[in-house]
Amino acid sequence: MERTIAKQLLTIGAVFLRPEEPFTWASGIKSPIYCDNRLILSAPAAREVVEKAIAEKVKDKFPEAQMLMGTSTAGIAHAAIAATILGLPMGYVRSEAKTHGRNNKIEGKMEPGTKVVVIEDLISTGGSAIDVVDALREAGAEVLGIVSIFTYGMKKGLDRIAAAGTVNYSLSNLDTLVEVAAEMNYIAPEWKERIISFRNNPSDESWIK
Repeated sequence: MERTIAKQLLTIGAVFLRPEEPFTWASGIKSPIYCDNRLILSAPAAREVVEKAIAEKVKDKFPEAQMLMGTSTAGIAHAAIAATILGLPMGYVRSEAKTHGRNNKIEGKMEPGTKVVVIEDLISTGGSAIDVVDALREAGAEVLGIVSIFTYGMKKGLDRIAAAGTVNYSLSNLDTLVEVAAEMNYIAPEWKERIISFRNNPSDESWIK
């Protein structure tokens, strides 16, 4: 599964690996990788593989799930498609409550006590997913956990998820992706360790040589 998803992401260009010309994140951190999983939606073959995998992960890890909730905005479409496959209701959580109408932050009918799985496209530091978990809990949901498409596996993200008392299951991860990327000649084999070094200590730029 992890290798299949990694290959799909690389094939459609959803993951950019540019160790020799790093990206600069909003935080100022220089990164050899940039993920844009929104591109999955416009690639039908990859989309089918990914959405079926999300549905299977939900069934496997959270068989008691009663509803899927997408993160806004990247997780919404994936939650909707996976929920259709599973025959479950879905909704999504806004980053901020609306300032008009019913002032909703949570969209979709969700009764207190509903067993919910959060669907996220990417886990880096885990902040957006945890915000959704907190909002759902405040509304009375029983959050079973998170299913995401890809994770960097950064310590900050892992610690945040653990501190929130929840769990994340990703379809693929950075370790698998760099292995597949080297095999597919997306990066030189010697860059694998440098990219993993970045993940383990993002503020240390010694991997840039």
